Amino acid sequence: MSWNPDHYHLYTDHRLRPALDLLSQVTLASPSVIYDLGCGTGNVTSLLSRRWREAVVTGIDSSDEMLRKAATDHPSLEWKLEEIGDFNPDNKGDLIFSNAALHWLDEHESLFPAMLERLRPGGVLAVQMPNNFTAPSHQTLYDLAQSEEWIDRLGHLVRPAPVHNINWYYDLLSPRVAHLNIWETTYFQILKGKNAVLEWTRSTALRPFLSALDGQDVEVFEQIYADLLLEAYPQREDGSTLYPFSRLFIVAELPEA
Repeated sequence: MSWNPDHYHLYTDHRLRPALDLLSQVTLASPSVIYDLGCGTGNVTSLLSRRWREAVVTGIDSSDEMLRKAATDHPSLEWKLEEIGDFNPDNKGDLIFSNAALHWLDEHESLFPAMLERLRPGGVLAVQMPNNFTAPSHQTLYDLAQSEEWIDRLGHLVRPAPVHNINWYYDLLSPRVAHLNIWETTYFQILKGKNAVLEWTRSTALRPFLSALDGQDVEVFEQIYADLLLEAYPQREDGSTLYPFSRLFIVAELPEA
């Protein structure tokens, strides 16, 4: 599966806002080593570098397409092609920042403690994850993929919701950290376009399903899904679409040495 940086940026403002909300809750004064996991095209990595100008900031992503654009747009920053699930740097970080990436990985019961182990004493893990997996935009997609017509080709792509509830993360992280800030926000996004939710999901949730199909099946599946989305998210009288989108935030700070 390949990522399309240009399509992903169709809704840059909406995708950037949660990152800014997360960043506002990180109170580190002068971290020297920062990692941005799942950095994509580097817009958030650049913000991290501008806030902490003396830090060495490294953006890490598994998409060569995304990193090529990141290196073009932000040539002064460091970029590394790596699966974020394999992240294990030689030099531990003062801040590990991850905006809308860790939900692609399973087994959070081991993933999050492992991330904490990659931090120095007093370091901070700051994470934002979409938590919209039971919304019509996602559930309709999963139901369609598991229908009789598509289950043989797409059923294996439907996975249990990867993001747990707030209580689960609190119980996992609170015994391991000195301070834990955890919250959830639902953004009522105002999108433009005939089928704006389709355009939104095409670069994220829908992407692996379309990648598993070929030929005319791609168009057929997408059209069925598009029609279902228009029923779930009808356009308003002014042509806009209201798309509620929930996100979960975690800022976990380790004790000092």
